[in-house]
Amino acid sequence: MKRAERLHALSEMLRRNGSRGCSAERLAREFGVSVRTVKRDLAALENSGAPIWSRPGPGGGYGLAIGASLPPVSLSPAQAVALMSAVSAAPDAPYADLATAGIQKILDVLDPRTRARAEDLAGRVWVNAVPSSSSRAIRSALEEAMAEQRVIRMRYTSGDGVTTTRDVEPVLFASTNGQWYLVGWCRLRDAMRWFTVSRIERASVTKTACVGHTVHEVGEPPANARPVHGRGERVTR
Repeated sequence: MKRAERLHALSEMLRRNGSRGCSAERLAREFGVSVRTVKRDLAALENSGAPIWSRPGPGGGYGLAIGASLPPVSLSPAQAVALMSAVSAAPDAPYADLATAGIQKILDVLDPRTRARAEDLAGRVWVNAVPSSSSRAIRSALEEAMAEQRVIRMRYTSGDGVTTTRDVEPVLFASTNGQWYLVGWCRLRDAMRWFTVSRIERASVTKTACVGHTVHEVGEPPANARPVHGRGERVTR
């Protein structure tokens, strides 16, 4: 296992063990390295900003502070370029701007050699992405409403040309057939509706909290749709 991969696996093991922590000896056995190497890796993680704690003596060990966020530590050059490629190819995807900022944070903490290899590999991937058909302001409002679970007020023109102003409780974003949709509970129609994002002319987040409509109320997803958390299962009723 390369050091960059070991650092990532080490931080994940500490995270999984929570407040129990792990001894340096156990970590060394897990990764097939010396205790000295493990302690050097732990120091590198701490220097990168990881909230690592240590307890001396019998029953002591190392762990991550409860509730603390773990900064991105390491990726292989190919993994870093995979993320850059995915974001570049879908600039109108929800939270694309935040994803770009997150990737930059990852690149910033890579060791110089890995970062140089990632940047070289990135130059070998070209993307001709279709420009977004909706404004950044509209997408930002939709993203905020979804994340905060607030009702969004929007001016929307349907496929048959009818324009209405609606209050919508956002439930999920969906992409199918090259289009992004906001799926939510429409208070005007008192029903779940799919809104093509490119047809939303104005959008503002209200102070009204959503009442709790769930993904399962949306119904069956498109045939190949699945959540983006990477586990591979489709959303079902």
